[in-house]
Amino acid sequence: MFADHVLKLMSQKQKASLVKAAESPPERVGDKKYFMDASNKNLTFIPSSILELWELEEVHLENNVLEGISKDIRNLTNLKILYLNNNEIRLICRDLGELTNLQSLDLSSNPLVPSTLPVLSHLRSLRQLRLYKIQMENFPIQMCKSLNHLELLGLSHNRLKALPKEIVNQTKLREIYLQNNQFEDFPLELCVLYNLEIIDLEQNQIAVIPDEISALLKLEKFFIAYNCVSCLPDPLGSCGKLTVLDVSYNFLHNLPSTLKELTEITELGLSGNCLEKVPRLICKWTLLHLLYMKNTCLKSLRRSFKRLLNVTLLDLSQNYFDFFPLEICSLKNLEMLSLDDNHICQVPPEVFNLVKLKALGLTGNNFTIFPEEILLIESLEQLYLGQDQGTKLTYLSENILKLTNLKELYFENNSLEYLPEGIGSLRTLQVLDLHNNQIKELPNSICQLKGLKTLILENNQLSVLPEKMDSLESLQVLNLEGNPMEDPPEDVCRMGIPAIWQYLQERRFKDIMATMIQSWYRGMRVRKGLGSNEELMKVLKRGKGSPQDKKGRKGEKGKAAPKGKKK
Repeated sequence: MFADHVLKLMSQKQKASLVKAAESPPERVGDKKYFMDASNKNLTFIPSSILELWELEEVHLENNVLEGISKDIRNLTNLKILYLNNNEIRLICRDLGELTNLQSLDLSSNPLVPSTLPVLSHLRSLRQLRLYKIQMENFPIQMCKSLNHLELLGLSHNRLKALPKEIVNQTKLREIYLQNNQFEDFPLELCVLYNLEIIDLEQNQIAVIPDEISALLKLEKFFIAYNCVSCLPDPLGSCGKLTVLDVSYNFLHNLPSTLKELTEITELGLSGNCLEKVPRLICKWTLLHLLYMKNTCLKSLRRSFKRLLNVTLLDLSQNYFDFFPLEICSLKNLEMLSLDDNHICQVPPEVFNLVKLKALGLTGNNFTIFPEEILLIESLEQLYLGQDQGTKLTYLSENILKLTNLKELYFENNSLEYLPEGIGSLRTLQVLDLHNNQIKELPNSICQLKGLKTLILENNQLSVLPEKMDSLESLQVLNLEGNPMEDPPEDVCRMGIPAIWQYLQERRFKDIMATMIQSWYRGMRVRKGLGSNEELMKVLKRGKGSPQDKKGRKGEKGKAAPKGKKK
């Protein structure tokens, strides 16, 4: 459904935590080399050819199978950026601590022995340190005392329950990522790190956000989703620079009125909280661009909701809307809208006002007929009309050809028997998902979809493919499982697209040859004066023989009948 396929956008916190300086080509000045990319090479050790390049400033060795760090790493005295994530490194050698110019280090996703981590405390120039997924239970105190220039600290996906008090020494820290750990209490030490701009504490067991958070006047992005928070503190409204707030999947029922001061909010996540009504103050946050309110027990929207004219992405899936909310039709900058899994049975004609809408999710609603009104949205590129639940649709409108910009169409889990011929007019279509329907035959026009890359026809009633299906040269995925295929047969279909295309080409060649032979035979009969092939077939159908046979029967009429039988 749309909410799964489209709304899984990379959030601002992910972008910030995954930023890698310089995915650029090697930089050279004269004969010197400053950049080396040896990632994804299946290396088991760092090649000496790299360790001899003392002038290197940036080295990428991620996604290999390195088992350790060579002592010769100390030769890279000018190194500023080093990525060793996703390897098999267990021990951090002391020589790594001699890289006094190192500013950015990533050792994530390695089976590091905790006792070797304090070596990193010697890297006093570090500004970015990423230690994701290393099964860390305690952050070394030595590092808190020594690494006084850290600006980014990534510790997500570990087993941390608390931070050492000495973390308060990180006065330059701007970003800290603690997602998916074992915190039950909000780390109060963070509230004295006045330069913090990003805090990520998603997927922990935190129940209370302290009032002291009001001291973080530079805080811009706060992620506390998937915790146990039942109410937000009033002083949070003092964080006037906050632009991104994600409190999804907690136990909130409302937002405190003091948050109305957060007028700079551009992204808000409230999904998974039982709000029942849209908090009134949200409608005053006119700078909102992304609003996630999935599964929030909503039945309607406030009239003032139409003030949110800058919203480009709106997720209202898994709620209790009986009607398509008319207030949405005023959001003229809306590009992505998810209303999946509601109880909507009709779409208002006012949707034509959504002139920038590119993606629309209406999967799992209560439509009894195809909602023709959505065909007024000419800008649509992605349309989701699968019926995981609710009434199954029996047809796809012939007017679907009006959606000239459509790239992806999802119509799974319906009772569709035939596709309209107009489907071939969707020349921009790249994905067509029709699995779990009752389709018996594909129209020949489907062969005109030259840009089609994915065609899902699993679990239908198809037995034959169109003759020129192999003209879909861009097709990369074709799923025909669960169909009673005869032509091509099932064993050919299981072999994949190349085998299917070869079968169709050979079948077409045989048909052409059969036609040519038939034409030659007809011409030969005409040249020999035997009549056209059509005349011969007519005679045979009447059960009569050749002209010579006719003469023979005429002669027999004059003969006397056998004795004992009537004439």
